[in-house]
Amino acid sequence: MSLASDSEKFISYVENWLGERPSISVSEAIADPQRTAIISVDVINGFLYEGPLASPRVAPIDQTVTALMRTAWQRGVRDILLVQEGHSADSLEFEAFGEHALKGSRQAAATDLIQALPFYAQLPTLYKDSIHPAINTGLDDWLDERPGLQTIIAVGDVTDLCLYQLASYLKLRANAHHQKQQVIVPANCVQTWHLGVEDAAGSPAMPHHGDLLHAIFLYHLALNGILVVQSIEG
Repeated sequence: MSLASDSEKFISYVENWLGERPSISVSEAIADPQRTAIISVDVINGFLYEGPLASPRVAPIDQTVTALMRTAWQRGVRDILLVQEGHSADSLEFEAFGEHALKGSRQAAATDLIQALPFYAQLPTLYKDSIHPAINTGLDDWLDERPGLQTIIAVGDVTDLCLYQLASYLKLRANAHHQKQQVIVPANCVQTWHLGVEDAAGSPAMPHHGDLLHAIFLYHLALNGILVVQSIEG
C-alpha cells in the first residue's frame, strides 16, 4: 500500500480536526494580563510582502496578528515580544533557503502595520540567525525575567518552521522547568507558503504543500500539549 492511499483517512481526520478547532474569547485567553505574553515570530516584510521568501498566503496574518496585539495591549498585556530573522551576510541558513532578511534591511523589519501600533516603540525585538527562536537570541533571558507567565500566545510564520519551533520550544521548556504554562496558537494568526511539485521542478526549491503542512504541524503542536484554537475573539 502506498503512503498516499494509506494516509488518506488520517489526512481527512486532520482536516476535520483543524476545521473543528473552537475559537476562544479574549477573556479566556488573557485571564490575567500580568501573567500573559504574546510572542510573534517573523511577521516581517521578507516573509509577507517582498523578497524571495515572501508569500501572499502568509500576508493576511499581518491583519490578525496586529489586531490581536492591539486588543491584548488594551487589556493590559505588556509582554509582547517580536522575534525576527535578521541574518548576517554569511549566514549558514542561506545554504538551505537562499539569501533573505539581512539584518538592517527592510526585509528584516517588522511590517508597517506592526510598526504603526501606537505602542510599537515599547515592544522589544530579538533577532535570530536561524529558524530557532532561542539559540543565540536572548529569548531564554527574556523568559527567565518573567517567571510568573502562565499563558504565552504564539503567532507568526511559518507554521511548519519558525512558528512550530517557537511554540514547541516554549511548551517543552516550560515542561522541563516544571512550570505550569499554557501555550496557545490561534490558527488565524499563523500561516505557511505553498510550492507545488510542478512549480518546484527544475528549481533548487523543494515542493511545499502549504495547506497540508499547515494542518499537520498545527496538529503536531496539539499532540505536544499546545492549545490550538481557530482564533481569539473579542
